[in-house]
Amino acid sequence: MELRGSFLPHFRICPSSRLQLKAAKSIPVSCNVRVSYSFGRETFPASYNRGRIVEVLCNDSSHSTQQSSITHSDISRLPELSFDRVQLSDEDVCTEERRVFGRFVARGAVLDEEYWTAAWLRAEAHWESLSYMRHVDSLKRKFAEEEFYALKRRCCGREGNSLKCFCLVAVKTEDKNVRRTVLNSVVGTLDLSIRQFLHGETFPGELKKVNAVLVSHEAYGSPRYAYIANLCVAKYARRQGIATNLLYLASDMAISAGMKQLFVHVNVDNKPAQALYSKAGFQVVEAAPPSKDQRLLMCMEL
Repeated sequence: MELRGSFLPHFRICPSSRLQLKAAKSIPVSCNVRVSYSFGRETFPASYNRGRIVEVLCNDSSHSTQQSSITHSDISRLPELSFDRVQLSDEDVCTEERRVFGRFVARGAVLDEEYWTAAWLRAEAHWESLSYMRHVDSLKRKFAEEEFYALKRRCCGREGNSLKCFCLVAVKTEDKNVRRTVLNSVVGTLDLSIRQFLHGETFPGELKKVNAVLVSHEAYGSPRYAYIANLCVAKYARRQGIATNLLYLASDMAISAGMKQLFVHVNVDNKPAQALYSKAGFQVVEAAPPSKDQRLLMCMEL
């Protein structure tokens, strides 16, 4: 299947041999250019936005549900995105934290295009069951754009009670004499964050509203833990161990960071996700207070 979509007004097409997106410096104007990209059997529009909370295999309301609207300063800092950019070779990615399995490798995202593809996968997964809706492509674009900005903010600095955040991606390994674009390479993603318990909090997510002043005063004294969120895999690449190996990489990185516990929230009615986490070593935290949004807290002891 081909990826089809039109650019949002925030961007303009630059005359170049490679397709690039640049932040507009003046008032946005409409753009009717249509672009097609190949992304396996997935539909991938070139424009993007974010709307609601990611609710796929895991769901984190503490930092994913309340994202501020995109500001002009965000737009002005938008990096150039080349959707025909070739995926980096294994030798070009300098990271010790990786996990090779089958035809894939799980590691931290490096390129902005990898962050963008991760955001789009989350949009695809979120709206997957509502693909029949009218204007669903616009909703996906809205979801993905805001997730891209939010993901970059989370990974570039501290946010709420999250001290550090990593975007992990699973990419296809190189075939001999075949170089894929980034969009055709990234097939899975999740967020791993290192967090601290807030005053009065026994389990992650007990306090829905985070006081920034309180967090700053407790930053160096509160117990810390690892938390995963937004785990999803491209529809055409599922059942190949991608989600499981992303979880294993996340647990390895959490151990390297000195964490003793790795938590995740999962919807009560999401039985496949619960089975996945249980198989990976997570257990339901029975002592955790009931969640008003129908989520279970699961934990892996590291």
